[in-house]
Amino acid sequence: MLLTIVIFIAVLAVLILAHEFGHFITAKMSDIEVQEFGLGYPPRLFGFKRGETTYSLNAIPLGGFTKMLGEEDPNFPRSLASKSIPIRMLVLAAGSLMNLLLPVLLYTISFMVPHAAYIEKVQIEEVNIGSPAQIAGVSAGDILLQVNGRPIQNRQDVSYLIQLNRGSDVTFLIQKPDTTDKEVIVHARWSPPAGEGATGIKIKGIDTTETTESIPFWKAIPDSFVHCWEILILFKNEVIGWFTQSSAPVLTGPIGIVQVTGEVAKNGLVSILEFTALLSINLAIINLFPFPGLDGGRLVFVLLEWVRRGKRISPKKEGLVHLIGFFALITLIMVISYYDIARIIEGGSLLP
Repeated sequence: MLLTIVIFIAVLAVLILAHEFGHFITAKMSDIEVQEFGLGYPPRLFGFKRGETTYSLNAIPLGGFTKMLGEEDPNFPRSLASKSIPIRMLVLAAGSLMNLLLPVLLYTISFMVPHAAYIEKVQIEEVNIGSPAQIAGVSAGDILLQVNGRPIQNRQDVSYLIQLNRGSDVTFLIQKPDTTDKEVIVHARWSPPAGEGATGIKIKGIDTTETTESIPFWKAIPDSFVHCWEILILFKNEVIGWFTQSSAPVLTGPIGIVQVTGEVAKNGLVSILEFTALLSINLAIINLFPFPGLDGGRLVFVLLEWVRRGKRISPKKEGLVHLIGFFALITLIMVISYYDIARIIEGGSLLP
């Protein structure tokens, strides 16, 4: 358990440092006075001052902050609020931008590190009656060779590519029992009947072998950009699924993430890197939500100023809104953590 907590804190520190560094470096480049760059929330454990900025390590390891002069008040020289609308938007969005760039590095490393990979033939075990797969001519016993032109190495590839193309037609290259290859078009449904998948197939792996896989950096870098883009598409598809399938999102707080970190860590370094990358993408998206206290909430006030042709909301009112939003977020985290603890006590896993 102690090792799990240490890994969780390390993962969290990487995410926070990347996020806050985005705010920090764009503020410095925009000649905004940065008063403190903090990892964790106060009380302060220790810190040092270099130039005009204090760098601190704080006791509550659930976040971080870049304290800039005059974040809501433009009456201070070199304050955030005194800068132009484009500069303020850049500084406020830079944290999320860094959390979108960090996964490119993490996935690149994970692709390069030698890791176990499973190679198997993917066979259609069952086709649901009336499903898109049956209509297209897919039958039990067929071997699935490609999805949308991408070779299939294992069952995970099939699930990934179908989820990536929900709501669209998907091209299957299948091998029939008589060894002839056939290309069919299958629609990946948003709302399949209960118990069925998007295309209506059930698959199994045969002739499974384990191998070690790694790719060179010149291929790992572009592959990581593509993978990050596809993760964003999967997130978009998941949100659409909440509405089309009337399924509520599963929320997990810090305690739940600690448990998931422990389960992921059992699979080694590559799994930790990929898990951290996924958390970073989620953090980037969540921080852009237009909720008071988040970067997205602050961006809303800047956009309102632009819409109102330079007329600002009172700094006191804006500060109060963000303060209320911050306490609302803390309350939400506490409620989610309660349910995380309840699920853990009941013996449930927070991994899908």
